[in-house]
Amino acid sequence: MPSPNQVFTELVTTTFRKHRKDLKDNLSKHNALLRRLTDKGQIRHEDGGLSIVCPLDYAANGTYQRYSGYDVLNIGASDTLSAAEYQWRQIAISVTASGLELRTNSGGSRIINLAKARMKNAMRTFKNNFSADLYSDGTLANQIDGLQKLVADNGLGTVGGIDSNTWSFWRNKVQSAAAPLQGGAAVTISKDTIENQWLHLWLALSRGDDVPDLIVTSNDRFAFYEASQVSLKRYTGDSTAKGGFQTLKYKSADVIFDGGSGIPDAHSYFLNTDYLELVAHTDADMEVMEEMKPINQDAAVIPILWMGNTTCSNRSLQGVEKA
Repeated sequence: MPSPNQVFTELVTTTFRKHRKDLKDNLSKHNALLRRLTDKGQIRHEDGGLSIVCPLDYAANGTYQRYSGYDVLNIGASDTLSAAEYQWRQIAISVTASGLELRTNSGGSRIINLAKARMKNAMRTFKNNFSADLYSDGTLANQIDGLQKLVADNGLGTVGGIDSNTWSFWRNKVQSAAAPLQGGAAVTISKDTIENQWLHLWLALSRGDDVPDLIVTSNDRFAFYEASQVSLKRYTGDSTAKGGFQTLKYKSADVIFDGGSGIPDAHSYFLNTDYLELVAHTDADMEVMEEMKPINQDAAVIPILWMGNTTCSNRSLQGVEKA
């Protein structure tokens, strides 16, 4: 049976396909972490596979040795490579209209306004929910592995199929006010203590020039850090600021507050985004499907699909500062 109003379907489909790039740009501007991954080219596409495989270089080569003259060289095998395996996660959002809505809005301008309103609502809903998923702990059914899972509050957990309770190299760093990395008594986080807390976490995450490049914070942590700087504030003038995020600097890293995007209160995430990626399937990266018509309803349904997951290839260089 044909659609009650084929014009609605055509408007939704053509409008979405025409503005899909704008949607993705707006999505990245809505979320500081996604903006950084986008700017650094850490958005990857795959065209298939049962899962998303992420190679890991997790151990040093054990054959390194100092020798002299005719000493016997170590030619033993070294198990230095492994892989993390992330499951595909799927997201769908549908633009719908009942037959009644389509027929009562069948005039030229009215059907255009209806299509625009439904598309705008769907895209706003997707943007807000996807942002929350990016910062989630991934415990909801079919939810992507969010930042609270990749960089856990206790540093542990099974991520990418690897149990960090067993494999210590797969634990992220944790700077807790209750049990500071530097030892000693518990700390009350304030403008007077936050820099010292951050310093010890930064040192724990630094490996030569391999250091965090992004610190995303809840609003309270950003306020403490800004107050600690007084006249020394350094705001960046790069694309991050242009994207709508007010950004300070801590050493070489951008400091961005992302409250309202799903980041938990009283948290600062020290991220080395060279080891973080958002992977999407080439055939389901916000792809609009053909119109579907329920067999028992007078309506038009146009699904929009996304399939992928977030991945991390080195948890030991990611950290969280928390209460």
